[in-house]
Formats: sequence, C-alpha cells, structure tokens
Amino acid sequence: MDSMITAAARALATGDPLGALNRVALRDDAPALALRGIAMAQLGELDRAKTLLKSAARAFGPREAVARARCVVAEAEIALVSRDLTWPVKALAAAGATLAAHGDRLNAAHARTLAIRRLLLIGRLDDAAALLAEVDPATLPPPLRTAHELAAAGIAIRRLRTTMAREAFARAADAARQARIPALMAEVEDAAAILQKPAARLITRGAERPLLPDAVEALLATQTLVVDACRHVVRCGERSISLATRPILFSLLRTLAEAWPDDAGRKTLLFNAFRARHADESHRARLRVEMGRLRAELEPLADITATKDGFLLAPREDRPVAVLAPPLDEPHAEVLALFADGEAWSSSALSIALGTSARTVQRALEQLSAAGKVQAIGGGRTRRWLTPTAGAFSTLLLLPGPLPGD
Repeated sequence: MDSMITAAARALATGDPLGALNRVALRDDAPALALRGIAMAQLGELDRAKTLLKSAARAFGPREAVARARCVVAEAEIALVSRDLTWPVKALAAAGATLAAHGDRLNAAHARTLAIRRLLLIGRLDDAAALLAEVDPATLPPPLRTAHELAAAGIAIRRLRTTMAREAFARAADAARQARIPALMAEVEDAAAILQKPAARLITRGAERPLLPDAVEALLATQTLVVDACRHVVRCGERSISLATRPILFSLLRTLAEAWPDDAGRKTLLFNAFRARHADESHRARLRVEMGRLRAELEPLADITATKDGFLLAPREDRPVAVLAPPLDEPHAEVLALFADGEAWSSSALSIALGTSARTVQRALEQLSAAGKVQAIGGGRTRRWLTPTAGAFSTLLLLPGPLPGD
C-alpha cells in the first residue's frame, strides 16, 4: 500500500473524510475507490458512497478476498445507516468470516457490530446479546470499542436495565474521548440522553405523571399489577400476560385499570372498546362476552366482577394497579418510535422492524404524513420517510423487542 493510501486510511480512521479525499480524490485504482467511498459515506453522501464501493469491489477482483470483504462490510454499514434492512445479511456474515480467517480481527469485529446493530433495530435482543458476547471490548481500538459499548447500551435499554445501560454509555463516552473523533462523542451524548427523557406516563387512582426509564424499571420490579399500554401486556413481578393480539380485550382492561379502585361504567367500556355511543342490547351482550374472555385471560393475576354500574378489576392479594401509558397517546406511536433515531426509513425497513405488513406501514405513513408528523424525501424505490423534528421524549418502550417478563 502506497503512502497516499496509508495517509488517507489514517485520516478516515480519525474522522477526517476531507483529509482522506484530498489524498485520493483523483485516483481510480481499487484502494482509492474504496477509501473515497468510505469518505463520501462519512460526509453523508450515501448513494455516491455505495457506487464507489461497488466499483472498488469489482476492481479488486476475485483473488483479493480480504479487500472485497472490507468493501462488503462498508456497504453493509451504509445500508444500516440508510435503514436498508433488506440488504443481504448473509453477505455480511460471509465477509466477516473471510476477514477473521485472514487475520483481519478488527474489521471482522466491525462486521459483527453491524450485525448486532441490525438485530437491535428489529428487536432480536437475545441474538444481538449472543453476538456481542463473542467480542472482548478490551481488544478493540477506541472507535470500535465505542460502537461495541453503544450496542451493549442499546440492548440494556431495551431490556430496561438502566444501570447497565448507564455504565455502558459511560464506557462508550470514555472510548470516544480516547478516539478523539468529535462526531463519535456527539453520537454517544445523543444516545445517552434517552435515559433523561420520560419513557412513559404512570396512571393510577385518577392521576398521572411522567416516568423516566429507571422509574419504569423500578415499577416493573414491584408486585404492582401493571397494565402496560406500550406493549399491550399486563404484568405483575416476573409474570406477564400478553394481549397484543387482542386489542378489544386490552382496551377493556385499560379502562378497568384507569378506573381502579372504582368500577368502570358500562357506557365508558362500550365506547372505549367498541366506539358505541348509543348502546343497545347487542352491545351489552357483546360486552358480557368479551368480559368473560378477559376474565379467563387474567385469571392468574386478577378477577373481574360485575357491579351495578359496570365492572370492577380485582387484583389477586389486593395488589395495587397502575397503567403504564406511552408519553403521548397518539395513533401509530410505534412507527414514530423508530424515527426517534433521526434517520430516514423506507417503508419496507419499517415493515421488517415492526414485523407487520408493508401495506399496514404504508397506511400508517400516509396518515402520519397528512397530520404533518412525517415527511417523505425522494420517490419510487428511493423514497425515505423521516420526522420533521426530533422526538421530545424517550420511545424505548415502543421499540421492537421484549421487555422484562416477555
């Protein structure tokens, strides 16, 4: 490798893409094309970066397996940043294996970190944690160690282990300072801010207040019967019952929980669950049927009794009841949660992350766009969606992936 290529690579490693371009901008050999692609990616010119990296991979040829694998890893990073979750993950795994087999330990670790970040986006926390455990962060240089600790913090946050997340953010900040890359330090600071923003609203006995993530964690560790409106589950200690696929039952349960320790009136229950403003006998009959179904689902944790005016939620062992609601109750909050990272998403990527159909996501985006909460950039296959402004609250409880007890 000649001196200009070496100098350009060092400039990229320290977060100086312009310095790298000054050295290789006029060169079209394979190493220069690869470095130019990485530099353009750091500058945010992702489409140009992808083109340059594909050209570099072709220019390296089949015998230069390590160089081609590095290009694949760089392409995967660009795909991740641009939220292209359809990018072939097998190609990244193969590239990582090639790099490891040829002794390029650092780039192999980087490939693994990219795979972990993708798993985090789609909520596969156990798989992400297993991959993370394969790497000893002490063996990584500061930039890669920062990315490793950010991934560890991301897993801890989604599992609501705030102490572990705070420690991982501290290690990431220390590694970023050692790397002396301002953009990396800013990324850590922005990511850590999630711990200082309200993650949910606590509704109990007719009053509500915001909760920070550590307060949510503390609540879920108690024996309170928590009706979690973020995940559509009911929790008590380590026991949880999911009603994510039973929206009517969950709506009835939330209404009962918000009314506790009093009963919830039949008119309120009918309106919240069925949007019935003028109830007739068929509505009342359906309410009795759905209440029977809900009573059967909740049997391990609570009972539901009929009263003169409605129904009463009665937890086992006289436990207190609380509702854990999103910071803001609004339609399609789970879609907006994914936009909190400030990146532009495609509808297909949102569909993969949320585990729902592309048509469902498209309808949600159309409604959010009409309300001015998201906006589209580009057109056709290159269309991406983003929020006009960054979110003002933590959305970690709405992100894909299980929470304690799931």
